[in-house]
Amino acid sequence: MLRKRGFFSSATNIIIALDIVFFLIFFPILIISKGSAVDLIAIKPENILQGKYLWTFITSMFMHAGPFHLFANMFSLFFIGNLVERLIGKRRYVWFYILSGLAASIFFILFSFIFKSDFTAYAVGASGSIFGIAGLLMILTPNLPVFLMFIPIPVKMKYAVPILLIGLWLISITGSIGIGNTAHLGGLIAGLVYGLYLKSKYPNKVMALNRYFR
Repeated sequence: MLRKRGFFSSATNIIIALDIVFFLIFFPILIISKGSAVDLIAIKPENILQGKYLWTFITSMFMHAGPFHLFANMFSLFFIGNLVERLIGKRRYVWFYILSGLAASIFFILFSFIFKSDFTAYAVGASGSIFGIAGLLMILTPNLPVFLMFIPIPVKMKYAVPILLIGLWLISITGSIGIGNTAHLGGLIAGLVYGLYLKSKYPNKVMALNRYFR
C-alpha cells in the first residue's frame, strides 16, 4: 500500500514555509523600525568583520528584501530544490543547503574586504543556496532542461546557470540595482565543488543520471 506524501514531508517545502513565515514576521518589523532592525537579520560585512551579529549568517538565508524577491527565490527553490533533495537524500540536502548559504555569505564578505567595496551593504535571501543547488545540478544533470525568465524555450542547465549569473550581474551594473552577485558566485562554487565530489564518489549513478537527462 502506497503512503501519500504530505507537503511537509519535503525538506525543501519546509524551508520554503520557514522563509515565508520569517518574511511575514520580520518584514513589517523592518518597515516599522525604518530599517533600524536590519542589522539583526541581514549579513553586513562591516558587522561581521567586527565580530558582531554573527547569527546573521543563518538569519540572512531566511529573509528577503521584498515580496517579489521572496516569490522569485521560492518559486525556483520549489522546483530545483525538490529535485536535488530526491537525488541526494533529505539529510544530505539540508546540510548542503545550509553550507551553500554560508559559502555565499562568506564570499560576499571576502569580496567586500578584498576589493574595499561598501562594507555597509546588506545581503539577504535564499539565492546563495539556490545557486549552490544549481551548481550541483550543472555537474550531476548538465543537460536537464530548465526555463529562465524572458527565455521562452528550455535551456540546458549547464548553460542556464552561467546565463542567469551573468545576466544578473549585467542588470545590477547597468541598472545600479543592489544584487548579491558575489554571494551568488560563492553559492555556485560550493555547488560545483560538491557536485564534483559526488561525481567522483558515485560515477555510475551520475552517469545514469546523465543518460536519463541526455
